[in-house]
Amino acid sequence: MAYSVTLIPGDGIGPEITKAMQRTIEATGVDVRWEVVEAGERAMAAQGTPLPDQVLASIRRNRVAIKGPITTPVGSGFRSVNVFLRKELDLYACLRPVFSIRGIRSRYENVDLVIVRENTEDLYAGIERMVDQDTAESIKLITRGASRRIVRFAFEYAVRERRKKVTAVHKANILKYSDGLFLESARAVATDYPEIEFEDRIVDNMCMQLVLKPEQYDVLVLPNLYGDIVSDLCAGLIGGLGVAAGANLGDEIAVFEAVHGSAPKYAGQNRANPTAIILSGYLMLKHLGEGEAAQRLLVAVEDVISDGEHVTRDLGGSATTWKMAEAIVEKLEVNRGA
Repeated sequence: MAYSVTLIPGDGIGPEITKAMQRTIEATGVDVRWEVVEAGERAMAAQGTPLPDQVLASIRRNRVAIKGPITTPVGSGFRSVNVFLRKELDLYACLRPVFSIRGIRSRYENVDLVIVRENTEDLYAGIERMVDQDTAESIKLITRGASRRIVRFAFEYAVRERRKKVTAVHKANILKYSDGLFLESARAVATDYPEIEFEDRIVDNMCMQLVLKPEQYDVLVLPNLYGDIVSDLCAGLIGGLGVAAGANLGDEIAVFEAVHGSAPKYAGQNRANPTAIILSGYLMLKHLGEGEAAQRLLVAVEDVISDGEHVTRDLGGSATTWKMAEAIVEKLEVNRGA
C-alpha cells in the first residue's frame, strides 16, 4: 500500500534532518509518496507568508504530514507557524511519548511516559493586550469542551496502548476557575474508564515527582502551557530534545514533528542529530498502521546509538547527519535480511 504524506522541510537544520528521515523511512520498505511544501522563513521570503495556502491544502488532502523545525521569531516578526497549524487544522492533541532509548546515556533508566497536551487554548490562544504602556495582560482560556476532549483522548490512548494510569496535571489550588474547570472535566471523563487508574497532581509537585520518581507515572494529560513545559522536562529524562519525538493530532489529521528548534547556526553543516525527526517518523509509521516497520526502525536507531560509532557529536560521536542516517539504513537492511 502506498501512502501520500506531506513533508515540510522547515528552517535551519530542518532540510538536512528531514532528508535523513526520508532515507530511513524509505529503507523500511513502506511505500511513502512525499509531497514537499515549504513553510516558515523560506516561504516568507519567497511568498510573503510563512504558511502559504498550498501547505494547508496539502495536509488536508493527505491527512498525514511530517515537518522539520520552523523558526519562530522571538518578540517580533510573524507568529508561530506551529501554533497556527494546530489551530487551523484543529490538531487539538499534542502527543509526546517519552521513553528511554538504548544507548543514550542518562541519569534515568526505563523511563516510559506519555505526555498528552491540549493544543488549542490556555494562554496559547494568544488573547493579550497592553493595558497601558507599562502593563501587559494575557487571558488564560480554558473550556469544558476542549478539556473533556483532551482528557478523553488521553484515556482512549491509554486503552489502545494498554497503559494503566492517567494523571491530570493542573494548578487548581490557585487557579480555581480555569484549572478548576480542567480538573472537574478530567474527573468526569475518568468515570467512563473504570479500568484505567486516574489521579491528579498539582503542576509544580508534578515536576518534582518526575525528577524524583518518573517510574511511578504513565500517561499525563495537561493544559497547553503546562504540557509544553513538562514535555521538555520529560525529554531531559531521556537525553534531551535531540531524541524526543512528537505528534499533533486531530480527529482527521496528524502532523508529526521533531520537538527541538531549527538551530540556524548549524544549518548546512551536516552535523545535526536526526534522531528526533527519525523517531517522529517511527510514530508516523505506527499511525499509518505499519507497526512492524516502525518497530524495525526503532531497533535500528537504538542499534546505531548503542554501537556509538556512527552517531553525531552530541551523542558522543563524530558522524555527519547523513552518515548516521546511512548507518541506520544499514541496520535496517541487516535486520530485514535476518
